[in-house]
Amino acid sequence: MLLQFMTTIQPTELQSVLQSDHTAQLLDVRTPSEHAQIHVPGVHLVPLQRLDGSELAASTGFLKAKPVYILCQSGGRAKQAAAKLEQSGFEKCCVVEGGTSAWAAAGLPVNRGSSQVISLERQVRIAAGLLVFSGVVLSQFVNPAFIWLSGFVGAGLIFAGATDWCGMGMLIARMPWNQGSSRGSK
Repeated sequence: MLLQFMTTIQPTELQSVLQSDHTAQLLDVRTPSEHAQIHVPGVHLVPLQRLDGSELAASTGFLKAKPVYILCQSGGRAKQAAAKLEQSGFEKCCVVEGGTSAWAAAGLPVNRGSSQVISLERQVRIAAGLLVFSGVVLSQFVNPAFIWLSGFVGAGLIFAGATDWCGMGMLIARMPWNQGSSRGSK
């Protein structure tokens, strides 16, 4: 559930804010491996599954009364992070529309790394496709009841699309290959 105070901002608008306010609070809630591939300069990394508003204020010095600009890959996880932060007392959470993808597409400055990990969104598509395919093959050659595996994954994808919450994505984000760099890095 999104709270009433969450707002959004376009990447170009945020760039203007950053040029005038060098103390703006930027938060990246993607996985460490996604962050290592590409990120906005000066952003603090705290993956969504580890995000705790009270701990964020203590560890980064983020002020609860000052806007926090939140980025993820495309916007979904940033909305979840905004809800978490607002429940922890942050007064103004601003989701960057389109996330890091839109920031880079707008030609704004980014830091690029050499990480070769596939994006979380692609990992979810690969896993879902593999499970659906496996369910169909197993239902043909092992036991017809395996077709329910495909149905379960399909229902999960519908739920993820409708609610913008993906359990499979949250699980895959915790995998060791997605934990490349340390928490809270800039």
